Amino acid sequence: MISPITLDALRTLDAIERRHSFAAAAEELYRVPSAVSYTINKLEEDLGVALFDRSRRKAELTAIGRLVLEQGRQILKATEELTALARQAAQGWEVELRICIDSVLSCAPVYDLIEAFQRIQPKTEIRLSEEVLGGSWDALNDGRCDLVIGAEGAAPAAGFAVHPLGEVPFVFAVAAGHPLTQLPMPLPASAIHDYPTVIVADSSRHLPVRSSGLLDGRSRIIVPTIEHKIAAQCRGLGVGYLPRHRITQELAEGRLALLTLDTPRPPEGISIAWQRSNTGKGLKWFVDQLKHMRFYADGRGLTKMQSPSTPKV
Repeated sequence: MISPITLDALRTLDAIERRHSFAAAAEELYRVPSAVSYTINKLEEDLGVALFDRSRRKAELTAIGRLVLEQGRQILKATEELTALARQAAQGWEVELRICIDSVLSCAPVYDLIEAFQRIQPKTEIRLSEEVLGGSWDALNDGRCDLVIGAEGAAPAAGFAVHPLGEVPFVFAVAAGHPLTQLPMPLPASAIHDYPTVIVADSSRHLPVRSSGLLDGRSRIIVPTIEHKIAAQCRGLGVGYLPRHRITQELAEGRLALLTLDTPRPPEGISIAWQRSNTGKGLKWFVDQLKHMRFYADGRGLTKMQSPSTPKV
């Protein structure tokens, strides 16, 4: 059954209620008052209900009329949003942009980018997700995200565009007062065999999982993110490697202590990555901004690249 409630009828009803008269609504809609009255009378006739109480000097909405108006305004708003989204998509802007942040990075720099992006394109919905190790590549390969920030290692397949951000140094950390802090440095691998390792689980669903910083032959505590790993190690539940830039506060407050192993872990290269076939304007904007950023191992993390100092004359 085709509904007699048309968008034109809803706009007319909305204008009458806002302008408080049929005549004023007609002026707003660039119609003659008789055309406005006809639209409402036809709607009432087709619905078989009275939308206005005309027994008074001034026509007022009935309870049913108020219901139709309130629900109708939601329809009008949804229609306006759909129109804007259609025009937005036609111009190349994404309706939704999905950004995956690898757990090794903090989200703070990405929030700054999103704030700047909203000022130029507020209609694109941003969806953030967090993945670990191979999970970032898996999300991109599987179509669960459009852009990865902080992807570790090399791309697992062709078709990805990749831009390096830098290298993340990892340090071996334990809770302050841990028995290992009483031993001479550097520690041999055998010295830590009696203590559990806190491991962040690879979040990959389809691609082969990656291991990172595993110390074999030991009991393990498996957590979902770097944030959970930091919290577990601060409580002394286990030991393990952590990204140096993520634990500056814990070190400053004395909740974690750094130890030196006789075989240190090498830094991990991280990148941004996206599908080459994706030509969305929102994706391009984020990629362009990120190409002017770099990961700094001195504690600043991911931030804008520093301009080279001007040589002295």
